[in-house]
Amino acid sequence: MPTRMPTLLVRLAAAWTAIGLASGLFYREFTKANDVAGGTQLAVVHTHTLTLGTLVLLLLLALVLALPALTQDRRMRWAVWVWQAGLVLTTGGMLVKGSLQVLGREVANSPAIAGVSGLGHMTLTAAFVLLFLALTRAVRTLDQSPAAFALEPTTGEAATEQAAALQGR
Repeated sequence: MPTRMPTLLVRLAAAWTAIGLASGLFYREFTKANDVAGGTQLAVVHTHTLTLGTLVLLLLLALVLALPALTQDRRMRWAVWVWQAGLVLTTGGMLVKGSLQVLGREVANSPAIAGVSGLGHMTLTAAFVLLFLALTRAVRTLDQSPAAFALEPTTGEAATEQAAALQGR
């Protein structure tokens, strides 16, 4: 049985949190052990994993919970997995380049390493395209049934009726 989308997003966000924290620790200790102060790609791996991994996946979780139609759209599932691949390529390239920079290796400036990170960024872009295609369909679903989701603030009896309608879906 496939993992439900909200559970998948929580697990992936937790994994990227662990990777982000570990990469920050690695950066601090590896540069200290090699007596290098900043100025390497290792310095940004930590923030990339926490922002593009943890925060983006938690935002996707909020979208999935707010727009249940997203869980039925295969493009959303593809977007999540393509995002993972792009993030691995991007941060992996940064990690390799940064480690080589700390070690003072000339190969750190290789176009091949930059190419891997570039490929990762292109993959992330493809994931954005898939995500926006899925979001467009989910929002259209809302537009077709406005009673399921009201954007106007309500008060009093109307708010009670709206809450009851939302609980019934």
